[in-house]
Amino acid sequence: MKLWVGLCLALLWVELQHGACQQVKRRKDIGENRIRPGGKRVKVRPAKPKDGGGKGQSLLTQVLDKGRFLRPGPISTLAPGRNMELRCKGNSIGWSYPSHLDTFNDSRLSIKPSDKYGQLILTSPSAADTGPYSCWVIVCDGSECERDHERTYVSYIYFTDKDNLFVPSAIHFEIVYLRPDRPAVVPCRVTDPRAKVSLHREVPPEEIAANGTQVTYDPTKGFVLQNPSPEYRGVFYCKAVTKGTPQISTKYQLLYVEVPSGPPFVGLEASPESVGGGDNVNVTCSVLGEPEVDVSFTWSYPGQGRRPVQTQTSWRLVNRGMSHTTRISQSVLTLEDMETIDFGNYICKAKNQNGETIVTTSIVSN
Repeated sequence: MKLWVGLCLALLWVELQHGACQQVKRRKDIGENRIRPGGKRVKVRPAKPKDGGGKGQSLLTQVLDKGRFLRPGPISTLAPGRNMELRCKGNSIGWSYPSHLDTFNDSRLSIKPSDKYGQLILTSPSAADTGPYSCWVIVCDGSECERDHERTYVSYIYFTDKDNLFVPSAIHFEIVYLRPDRPAVVPCRVTDPRAKVSLHREVPPEEIAANGTQVTYDPTKGFVLQNPSPEYRGVFYCKAVTKGTPQISTKYQLLYVEVPSGPPFVGLEASPESVGGGDNVNVTCSVLGEPEVDVSFTWSYPGQGRRPVQTQTSWRLVNRGMSHTTRISQSVLTLEDMETIDFGNYICKAKNQNGETIVTTSIVSN
């Protein structure tokens, strides 16, 4: 019996020694106290977590009252009426902001460079100034400069105004063109990201549900129609509500476009084609194209520089086929009191943002 008791006590002593060794080993693994060469003990501090916000987040700051600074997030909400000052670190900084501030040459906006940062100041901002504000570092190699995309920051800033839930537009009735090969946007942007917004057709009255696939809503863009079709033709508007009375946006005329993108489709004809001396003639150059794409015309004709002519350019929207809308642009060259020098080839060159087309017609003597 004594032998068994002694054996149990010996085993217990071994287990206690093993546990003590494991505890010491665990303490060393944790690294609470380590010994540098030289015998000094140093308390090891836990590593600080890395900033996962990306390289550009430290570039842009907003200057607050009393010298305080705030780093704006990808989305910021500010009160209208209070001056906004943004700074971007770097000695050569580029800026972008809502385009209307440039379009109307707004004196409320000022941009100033310095050795350490670029400065953007917008005085008395309003709901109309809602939009993306961004800055980036400009890198130069000799005379060539470019934007450093790794040191860029963008913040979409809402200037929330309870009386203007929609970003005001200078146009009270906007046209939106629908194309089968690209998404279309009904641009009813809001000034409060918390607003609930819906899309409505005027006639027949109905709400177009945002289902997250074919129709989606982005408060920074508006309603996006992923695959536009003729069924979306008509007059639409948006409705927004927060806590108060619902507000209605400007109205949008949605037109379905038939003509694809590309150089102008040109037709040229003279009236009449056969004339005699002393007659008058009109040469008409017509382009069928996209509704919002401008077209410029250039003429060449036999008596150019020696005979006076008149040219008149115009355009209009027309419906063609089932629910299709196109734009007809025309330039008419008028020549009065034909002479021998006027007979020959009349050349029209039509040019748009996608290219140019040259066509020729001949006027002969009868």
